[in-house]
Amino acid sequence: MGRAAAVAEPVDEVKEDDGLAGEPWKTVLFNCDCHTFDEVERVVIAATRCSIARARQISFEVDARGSAVVCEGPRARCETVAEALGSIGLRVKVAR
Repeated sequence: MGRAAAVAEPVDEVKEDDGLAGEPWKTVLFNCDCHTFDEVERVVIAATRCSIARARQISFEVDARGSAVVCEGPRARCETVAEALGSIGLRVKVAR
């Protein structure tokens, strides 16, 4: 079987604002086969200050569905969480 070509994540058009008005922003984590459950759970806990139970729920959802919302709220917080997750090479997106 041939190698699948890499697919870039679609980029949502982002309007400049303070991130506080309208719908909340979301940090979405995407599945990849290059990280273990433990690695993902550790960085999710560090980035969001959630419990190990919540981090496991997120890691299993990402594995089963291909993505999961890790954080919802103001744009700045979602971007901070995305940066922390991305620091170990996880694929993330911040969107509304």
